[in-house]
Amino acid sequence: MLEKIFSGRSGYLAAVIAGGLTTLAAAPFSWWWLAPIAAALMYAGLTRQTGRQALLRGWCYGLGLFGTGASWVYVSIHDYGYTSMPLAIFLTALFVASMALFIAVPFSLYRRFIGARWSVLSFTGLWVLMEWLRTWLFTGFPWLLLGSTQVDSPLAPWAPVGGVYLLSLIVALSGALLVKLAEGRWLVIPVLAALWLVPLALPQQWTSTNGEPLQVSLLQGNLPQEIKWTAEGQREAVNTYLTMTGEVGSDEQPPTTQPDLVIWPEAALPMFEDQAEPILARAQAALSPDTALLTGILQRDDDGRFFNAVVGLGNADGHYRKAHLVPFGEYLPLESLLRGAIAFFDLPMPTMTPGDDWQTPLTAAGHEIGNAICYEIIYPDLVASRARHSDILLTVSNDSWFGDSIGPHQHLEMARLRALENGRYVIRATSNGITAIIDDQGRILDQLPQFETARLDGEVQPMTGLTPYTRTGSWPIWLLAALMLLPGFVRRR
Repeated sequence: MLEKIFSGRSGYLAAVIAGGLTTLAAAPFSWWWLAPIAAALMYAGLTRQTGRQALLRGWCYGLGLFGTGASWVYVSIHDYGYTSMPLAIFLTALFVASMALFIAVPFSLYRRFIGARWSVLSFTGLWVLMEWLRTWLFTGFPWLLLGSTQVDSPLAPWAPVGGVYLLSLIVALSGALLVKLAEGRWLVIPVLAALWLVPLALPQQWTSTNGEPLQVSLLQGNLPQEIKWTAEGQREAVNTYLTMTGEVGSDEQPPTTQPDLVIWPEAALPMFEDQAEPILARAQAALSPDTALLTGILQRDDDGRFFNAVVGLGNADGHYRKAHLVPFGEYLPLESLLRGAIAFFDLPMPTMTPGDDWQTPLTAAGHEIGNAICYEIIYPDLVASRARHSDILLTVSNDSWFGDSIGPHQHLEMARLRALENGRYVIRATSNGITAIIDDQGRILDQLPQFETARLDGEVQPMTGLTPYTRTGSWPIWLLAALMLLPGFVRRR
């Protein structure tokens, strides 16, 4: 009955609705229970469609998903890219329509080559491989993965076992099984029960403490993005962060109570590190010698290359250079063709060079710090590779580009999932919010309100040991997804 209802034009409407439901399952709404329903709407009636119909259905889901969940792209293009409203709407629509193809094409291929007999397994495998594809193709955009919505759900204990892709697999499988249950297939109940009840028996703690907690102070300068890269913006940034750092190290706080770490956000000072050296020296001089100052900063070398980096001063050593850059934000694809075409393509900073995939962890206050600058925190395997060699994770970010949208909340949710996957505390220092301290279970211990100049003082616990996911990364789940897809393909052949 459900196959007939959702196999015609109503299936396209159901796909758009499913995309919107996935957005509602994510932050800031966090109605995680809608995610299996979204998967169920996509599975129902799929086996009765042609390849062309499945293509359109997948595209409709993508329109619903990215049209609602990535609506913040308009803010970046219009408010901070100085693009007119009509052009910003066009570019946002083009982005949404293009991203929807990452879902449309796999659905079409699925119906052309996969049979109906093993459809529950093959649909689940398809979903995970589809998310894997958009994690790396054309530099990747693993935003709004189905599993990312489950950080507060009963499925969350699966995250340290297999990461976000295991969560996506379980949610997609649950959705398909719900359709079978609605069709009267009662035998699926034990499988559904196992998927959702096994987490009760999983270990709640995969890692252990490593030494005493560290006292941290995160500075949120809340500087206007519109003037940040102007001379006025430079002066305001210097005054703001020197003043806030001086308050941390003031005489009112005895050295014994000063923090172990003081952290400034991504590109806190809109200048290069060699230009900022006197300012950073003044900031460090205001702190106790035992305090480490970590800041996001731009670097340049003798070869004319530019890097988005985190550097350590005082009781810290080393630096980290961002390895996964943001297209159109830190570098411009097809620069010779696009530069100067519209204001949005005229970047406010030099084109960045990616850092090495493997870099020695930055050391601060006697502990190894695993870094993920801004956008990097959404890449689960990149963060897992950092967590293997560190006992604290740090992400500095400039979420000003999101404006007052749902983007920063989604960004924070993914940072929470990285903490849970790896059993590590995550320190999140941002320019204007959401600055937060996240524990090894993915819980927010404390956070600052957005759009305020404020300081967050708190405590982070260094952790040792590796979760199963940190050890292996995502490849076992990708392999499992491929094996789930295989029986349907063989049957169709």
